[in-house]
Amino acid sequence: MRRGRVGFGALLVVAAGLLGACVTEGPPARVWAASVCSALNPWREEIAVLTTRAQQQTPNATTPQQAKENLVRMLEGARDASERARGRVEAAGVPEVDGGSAIADGVTGSLAEMRDAYGRAGEAMRALPTGDAAKFYEDVSAVMVTLQREYDASALDTGSLRSTELQQAFGEVPECL
Repeated sequence: MRRGRVGFGALLVVAAGLLGACVTEGPPARVWAASVCSALNPWREEIAVLTTRAQQQTPNATTPQQAKENLVRMLEGARDASERARGRVEAAGVPEVDGGSAIADGVTGSLAEMRDAYGRAGEAMRALPTGDAAKFYEDVSAVMVTLQREYDASALDTGSLRSTELQQAFGEVPECL
């Protein structure tokens, strides 16, 4: 009976090794770069549209409450757009390059931090009282300064995530041009 268990255990080890060998590798650099740019381009465009709309609507708002609603809508939209982009980049997988896992994690992590910064700013904006217009706009400015600081801090540090293959791919694939 003991021999059967040893044989079964050995079979599991061999099967695990075979399954590990069958794991598909990540997408090549060009495919991954195209997927990432296809995820980030609509995100950038949506952020720009939301920002422009908020800039146009806020000065025209007749009350601090209307300005607040516009700004909250913009921040929540930016949060949601950042999450969609993060999900799309995550779905792109891990590029088949040296350090691919760290690079993919860095990009998705940066987008998650941006998403969270927009989310915190939206919550802070939503909590602002609107009774005193001057104080409200002063507080709006403080929320936006904090958002900018958090947004800047979330930027991907590419210094340690270099890949010649990916740099070349980002410079060549049509989705990134």
